[in-house]
Amino acid sequence: MGITGVFYHESFSRRSYLTVGTRLSDFPKAFKEFEKYENFKLIESPEIDEELILQVHTKDLLDGVRLDSFCSTAWRSAGGVVKAMEMVYSGMLRNTFVYIGAGGHHSGRDYFWGYCCFNDVVLGTRNLRNKYGDVRIAVIDTDAHHGDGTRELTKNDQNFLHYCICPTSYESRDGLKIDVSYFTANYNRAVRDFENYVVKFKPDIVVWYFGHDTHQGDYGDIGLTVRDYIEHARIIKEIAEKHSDGKLVVVLGGGSVSSIARESSLAIIRELLK
Repeated sequence: MGITGVFYHESFSRRSYLTVGTRLSDFPKAFKEFEKYENFKLIESPEIDEELILQVHTKDLLDGVRLDSFCSTAWRSAGGVVKAMEMVYSGMLRNTFVYIGAGGHHSGRDYFWGYCCFNDVVLGTRNLRNKYGDVRIAVIDTDAHHGDGTRELTKNDQNFLHYCICPTSYESRDGLKIDVSYFTANYNRAVRDFENYVVKFKPDIVVWYFGHDTHQGDYGDIGLTVRDYIEHARIIKEIAEKHSDGKLVVVLGGGSVSSIARESSLAIIRELLK
């Protein structure tokens, strides 16, 4: 059984996403339950190289992020995702869960908003391609909001499948950029339907951008629960095992309630460890 990596930095518990020191307040002590697992590895998220940032974003965006106090954790947030994607792709880890202090999917080439600073997944993609060539990335985004920054940065990328379960419906002609509206679709069925696109795309690695903002009582509440997230983890892990040799990176996205952050992320990590 391969190693499951969990990326985290203590700064994420002091200043995290839409909250200041509350969402991840239970960490790192919450990881103690995993000490009994031989295949669990806690890894400190490194800072991202700014040369890599400038391959995806403009200097104006970088300068803006520097001035935004909510983005103080952005360098280690994106750095953890970049490192996680590389370690999973290269076989050093079987799969990973990546905690963040600042999000990524609302960050485009020259804009950022919604407490998303650097587009972590696209930066991780660029890093892989710099080192390994035309790596094929399949992303499922289950944050409550549309991943507009990711879509803008990858709209013409034929080696990037972007499947977003969000408020809107859309499918590009090439079938590589898909939005499934949770207002009209059964959510768990929509997660399962991701495989219909993956099987044709044949990815080298699967990335799950997970937001617990969809949970009952969180700010993007669409009625989901931790039980739903466990089901999603099982489905997506199975898809990765069938179509990308088990290579799966889970990236924490939106959400602000600390108890939900703890319960949902730990539940997903338990599934990754199996």
